[in-house]
Amino acid sequence: MITSSTVVNSVVEKLRAALARGQWRRGEMLPGQRELAEQMGISRPSLREAVIVLETLGLVRSMPGKGVVVLETTLSESQAQDSGVADASLEDILQLRYTLEPFIVGLVAQSISSKEVGQLRLTLMDMREALDAGDSEAGMNAYIAFHEELFALTSNPIFQNVVQQTSNALKQSAQVLRNSPEHLAERLQENDAVVRAIRNKNSALASAEMRRHILQEGLRMGIRLNIPDDHLGS
Repeated sequence: MITSSTVVNSVVEKLRAALARGQWRRGEMLPGQRELAEQMGISRPSLREAVIVLETLGLVRSMPGKGVVVLETTLSESQAQDSGVADASLEDILQLRYTLEPFIVGLVAQSISSKEVGQLRLTLMDMREALDAGDSEAGMNAYIAFHEELFALTSNPIFQNVVQQTSNALKQSAQVLRNSPEHLAERLQENDAVVRAIRNKNSALASAEMRRHILQEGLRMGIRLNIPDDHLGS
């Protein structure tokens, strides 16, 4: 279930305000999900997504079997500069990825070295091993690492700042991706198609495969992206 980004953003701001005024201090545990959701008059899915955002900002950490612990009560200056990413919805994140990642892999395909291709393939092997072992956490870590490796292969220094925002956005959506480990095999297959195109230095195909991958990610999240007509069917 994908909750309204407006509702989630509102919950995030309420929780950040509560942390800032000292309602919960560093090292303390937040109330349980059911209790906190009832206190705030919101649904538990909305609360879970808000906690994911707070984790991205480094304010809290989810501890399996224990609950959510407070790490910080206010944003640092650098965190505040990145808070725009935290305000993004899942659709916003996918739109950013759809805009940038196909262009990135197209550029990468033109100049990548055999050593760099080998590293990408090793990361895909990590995904495959995690899939075979049924380790969804390791699988998603490898998935994120794969995309970050692609981002790191861009050489344009001006572009790097925008790429960092894409990386931050990918991490923000990571928990949602982790909630659907059954799709790891599909992600592996789609990313493998991207690497094959890159290895063959086929920029157009690499870009097209990445667009297909991100569109499929959207569908797996229940989001159908509104994209320009000239990209349909690419």
